[in-house]
Amino acid sequence: MKKAAILLFTIFASFSFAQEKEELEASKKSNNYIYQGNTLIDDDFVSAEMAYRKAISEQPTTVAGLYNLGSSYYKKGNYDEALYRHELALKNAVSKTEKHKAYHNIGNILMKNKNCIAAVEAYKNALRNDPTDDEARYNLGLAKACAEQQKNQQDQDKEDDNQDDKEEGDQENQDKKDGEEEDDSNDKKDQGDKDNDAGEDEKEDEGKPNEDNKDEGDKNKEDDGNNKDQQKSQPQPGQLSPQQIKSLLEAMNNQEKKVQEKMNAKKQKGESVKAEKDW
Repeated sequence: MKKAAILLFTIFASFSFAQEKEELEASKKSNNYIYQGNTLIDDDFVSAEMAYRKAISEQPTTVAGLYNLGSSYYKKGNYDEALYRHELALKNAVSKTEKHKAYHNIGNILMKNKNCIAAVEAYKNALRNDPTDDEARYNLGLAKACAEQQKNQQDQDKEDDNQDDKEEGDQENQDKKDGEEEDDSNDKKDQGDKDNDAGEDEKEDEGKPNEDNKDEGDKNKEDDGNNKDQQKSQPQPGQLSPQQIKSLLEAMNNQEKKVQEKMNAKKQKGESVKAEKDW
């Protein structure tokens, strides 16, 4: 039993030693790649980036490799990738020094991204891990001023949005009111037009004689004409009518015939006579 325990301990120790040796070897390789990247970063960014990636591949928890790769992205202006690498470095950081550096660089990246409010918290955390960092304290002051300005701008934008919403609502209400007033005006205008049309009809009726009255007036005129004709055909006092004149002429002719016959008869008898007129 004792021999079995010793055997197990020997095996465990050997395994632990082998694992530790492997980790040391990986750490050594990772550090070599980090050193290689540091020497290439100023002249050959692509090769330096590849070296840092190899360092992280050998030892994924290497804070130095993540931190240096993030710093290289920051210098190239790739702030999103830089932020991601520094957040990984912070996640794997153990010492306050490592945390301080990661927070400080995260604050710088957030300032570049105009996220001043979050940068304030990053610089505060950097100072919590290293209160002697004057650069982090200075940057914190800048971040606070920027954050205050952004907050005021956000409040102003919010107020402007509320004002725009209010004006838009007032405009909608005014448009609705104008529409209702226009409808009322149109209704009144239509009613006024109807009243005017009715007034014109009445005026026209007043200006033109009634058809019945007109017919009656025409009839009266015709009667007046007939009366005038009758008055013309009737003899006036002291005058003979045409019929009377005609009858009188016929009587005179008849009388003249009789006188002529008498004269002819007397001539045949030899007597002379004097013709007289009866009138």
